[in-house]
Amino acid sequence: MNVEKEESLSISVWRLPLSLWAAIGVIGLMLVGIFYSGLDNMVGQWNKSDEYGYGYLIPVLTLFFIWQKKEQLERIPFNGSWAGVLIMLLGVCLSIVGELSALYIIVQYSFLITLYGVILSIIGWQAFKTILVPLLLLFFMIPLPAFIYQGLSAQLQLISSELGVAVIRLFGISVYLEGNVIDLGNYKLQVVEACSGLRYLFPLMSLAFVAAYIFKAPFWMRATIFLSSIPITIFMNSLRIGIIGILVENWGPSQAEGFLHYFEGWVIFMACMAILLLEMWLLTKIGGKGETLQDLFAIDFPEPTPSDVDARARKMPLTFIVSGLLLAMTVVGSASLVKREEIIPQRTSFAEFPMQVGDWKGVGAQLEPIVLDTLKLDDYIIADYGNHSGDVVNFYVAYYASQRKGASVHSPRSCIPGGGWKINELSQHEVEGVSASGVPLVINRVEITKGDDRQIVYYWFQGRSRVITNEYMVKWYLFWDSLTRSRTDGALVRLTANLSAKDDPAEADRQLTSFARDVSGLLSDYIPD
Repeated sequence: MNVEKEESLSISVWRLPLSLWAAIGVIGLMLVGIFYSGLDNMVGQWNKSDEYGYGYLIPVLTLFFIWQKKEQLERIPFNGSWAGVLIMLLGVCLSIVGELSALYIIVQYSFLITLYGVILSIIGWQAFKTILVPLLLLFFMIPLPAFIYQGLSAQLQLISSELGVAVIRLFGISVYLEGNVIDLGNYKLQVVEACSGLRYLFPLMSLAFVAAYIFKAPFWMRATIFLSSIPITIFMNSLRIGIIGILVENWGPSQAEGFLHYFEGWVIFMACMAILLLEMWLLTKIGGKGETLQDLFAIDFPEPTPSDVDARARKMPLTFIVSGLLLAMTVVGSASLVKREEIIPQRTSFAEFPMQVGDWKGVGAQLEPIVLDTLKLDDYIIADYGNHSGDVVNFYVAYYASQRKGASVHSPRSCIPGGGWKINELSQHEVEGVSASGVPLVINRVEITKGDDRQIVYYWFQGRSRVITNEYMVKWYLFWDSLTRSRTDGALVRLTANLSAKDDPAEADRQLTSFARDVSGLLSDYIPD
C-alpha cells in the first residue's frame, strides 16, 4: 500500500482553476455572439434538412472524445501558442467578410477556424495534436455550399438511377431509363434530389469517421472504413431505388409514396451501418493480430484521477489573454458595425411577360411542383414561342431574388444529363448583333442528343449588370456583389431549339439568334441591372 501511495504522489496533474474556466466560458459566449448569424443558419438547416439532422450530435461527440483524452491532457502543460492567435485573427477577418457579404457558409467555416485558433492559444501544440481528430469531426456539422451540393446531387442521381435500373432488370422487369427518370411502362419513377443518396451520405460519412476514430487499428484500416462509406451509400441507395421499382411493378405506385418510401430509407441506412460493422470485422480478420472486433472497437473511458495525486493549477497563458482581448474588440466592433440589409431590387413579375415578342407568339407552361421544390426559385417563365415561319424556341428564365441562404441558380450543365440528354458539344459563342445588360451577349452553346432527338441550347447567367457564362465566375461575383453591393439576385436564361436528325445545326442557331435579338431588350425589367 505504501508503494502504491508513493507512486501516486509522484504523478503530477494539471487542473483548470475556476478563473480559467470562467474565462473560457466568457470566450465561448463571445464566439456565439460574433458568429450568431452563421450558427443560427446552420442549426436551421439541421432542423429542416434530413441529410443534416445529425448535426446536433457532432458537438456532443467531439466533447466526449476530448473528455476521453482527459488522462493525457492532465499531464500536458498548457503553454499556449502565438500561432493560435494568428489563426484566430484569420478566422475573425473571414467572419467580417462573411458578415459583410451575408454569405453564411463563410461565417460558419470562419467560426471553426476561430475556434481552433482560440483552443490552440490556450493549450499549445502538444495538447492540440492530442485532440486534433475530435476537433476535425466538427467539419461534418457544417452543410455543404449550395453549388457543391447541387453538382454532387445531380451526379449521384444519375449513378443511383443507372444502378437502380440494373437491380430492377435482374428480376426480369422491362424498364427504360432516361437520365434520372425510370420508366416502368405504367409508371415513371423520378430519382429527384431527395433520392440522390446525399441524405444517407453525410450522416454515414460522419458515422464512418467516428467509427474509424474508435477503431484501434492501423491507419490504412481506418482510412478504408471512412472512404468506403461513399461507395456503400451509393450502392445501397441504388438498391433502395431498385427495390422501390420492383415493388411498384408488382404492387402499384403506392409502394413509392408515403410511409413505405421513408421506411425503406431507414432500413437501407441501418443496412449501411451493418455493412460498416461487417467491414470492420473482416479487416480485423485480414489484418489483425489475433484481436477480436470487440477488442479493437471498444469505447474507452478515462480512469478517475486519484484523490491524493499532486495537482497543480494551470496558469492563464498570455496567448489566451491576447486572444480574449482581440475577441472582445471584435465583439465591440461587430456591435458598432452597421447591419447591412440585403437589397432586393424592384422588378416586374414574369407573370406579366408578353406572349407576343416581335414576330414570336408564346404559349406558357408550368413547372411541376417536384421540380419547383428542387429549384427553390422565386420567379420564372417557361414558354414555347413560334413565328410565322414555323420556328419554335423554348424560352425559360429562373429568377432568384436572394442567393444568400443556400438557394441558387442551377446550371444546365448539371441538369441536362438528369433529363436523359447527352452533351455532345459545349462552347462559348457571341450572339452577333445582340446585347444584354449593355454588353455583347456571350452565351454557352450546347448541342445535346437523346436517342434520335437533338437540341441546341443557349444559356447564360444574367443579373446585377453582368452576363456570365462560367459557373465558377457566377459564384465569385455572387460573393463580390454581396460584399460590395449587398445584392445576390440573379437569373438563368435558357433558349432551346429542336432539331431532327437531318437538320443543319446552323438553322437552329439562326432561330435562337433571331429570338435572342427580340427578347434580350425586354429582360432588364424582369432581371434588374
